Amino acid sequence: MDISSRENVVVLLEFESKKPLLSFAVSNNYPGAAILAQKLAEFLSSHHELSSIIIALESTSFYGIHIANYLSSCQLLMPFNTAVYCVNPKMIANYKKSFIDLGKNDYIDAFVIADFARVGRITIKPWRGSQFLALQRLTRHRLHLAKALTREKTYMLSNIFLKFSEFSMLEEEQQPFSDNFGATATSVLTDFLSTEEIINMPMDLLISYVCEKGHNRFSNPENTAKLLQQAARNSYRLDKCLYEPLTIAIASSFNLITTYTKEMKAVNAAIEKTLKGLNPNAYQSLLSIPGIGPVMSAGILAEIGCIDAFKSQDALAKYAGLVWRENQSGQFKADDTILSKAGNAYLRYYLIEAVSHIKKHCNEFAVYYQKKFDEVKLHQHKRALVLTARKFVRLIFGLLAKNQLYSSSRVDQI
Repeated sequence: MDISSRENVVVLLEFESKKPLLSFAVSNNYPGAAILAQKLAEFLSSHHELSSIIIALESTSFYGIHIANYLSSCQLLMPFNTAVYCVNPKMIANYKKSFIDLGKNDYIDAFVIADFARVGRITIKPWRGSQFLALQRLTRHRLHLAKALTREKTYMLSNIFLKFSEFSMLEEEQQPFSDNFGATATSVLTDFLSTEEIINMPMDLLISYVCEKGHNRFSNPENTAKLLQQAARNSYRLDKCLYEPLTIAIASSFNLITTYTKEMKAVNAAIEKTLKGLNPNAYQSLLSIPGIGPVMSAGILAEIGCIDAFKSQDALAKYAGLVWRENQSGQFKADDTILSKAGNAYLRYYLIEAVSHIKKHCNEFAVYYQKKFDEVKLHQHKRALVLTARKFVRLIFGLLAKNQLYSSSRVDQI
């Protein structure tokens, strides 16, 4: 099937022939799926020599999720040993290059996918259903919120620099507040229209203001007020027409940051609730690794799903895109090998991000990271981090496949 937002184009091939047996298109909705299942069932019932059906479609974002779920659990197709596969689009694109002068339309694309399945090129496990889909949607949404939060903070810093240049540029020991996005910092940047107001404010009133906005949590409010006033004196002055627009923009960014933070807490609670309905042992296995918290554990588990879907740690690494392309011809062998990145980008992100924390808590991974870091002089950190993530894949596969908790004594054998 070739999937799109509006319709699904279907081409049927028999294993011994390249000539299509049937081709048609249905709407990509529930009635269309029902028509598709009915047509397949009628065709198979009238051809008794056909005992099974393999349904292949490209893994095209979320457009294929509903139809894959429907067909994999459709009672009408169950008697025909139905297996649904979501294939990497890059594999289909590369396979299509083997055809000479093949055009481009939905029926041709569906034919190529069917022929890819016909010649036995599918090596992945069948569609696993929606068991981990709920968790995956939550963890991916949390990542979306986290990126939006980071992007908003980065954007807001440019406006803060324009209004109060020294505030975002001071060294840590000279910063009046420990958190530039906290409640007190928010009040200072939005309550005062200009830095002149802070400079001209009497010290006792400024100290009272800091205590009030900080809920009396500052150990030395007088020093905080002095640092704030000094930063205001050292900041650039702006034309009066700029202060109000900048203040409005900064206040809007703070509101967005507050909203993102609140929503992330709600999503975290939903993730925790969803995890209870899945395999608790797998979650605890990941959580037992030092440096891995609930967020990373849930994200990795959501993208991997059931570990039984992977026959080896090499298959898991390939699924994450943590494999390297060999570049060799004759006597030539390139020193640089390119990371594939053809797998699950979310899983690859979680693995690399997790390793950046693990190497701070696990000596074995810290030693391995440093070893890979010292091997080259270019791209040291990125290279070492990705290679350590590849080692981490072996650990994850071992723990999940054997249903074990982390033990440092096992890492040396990986």
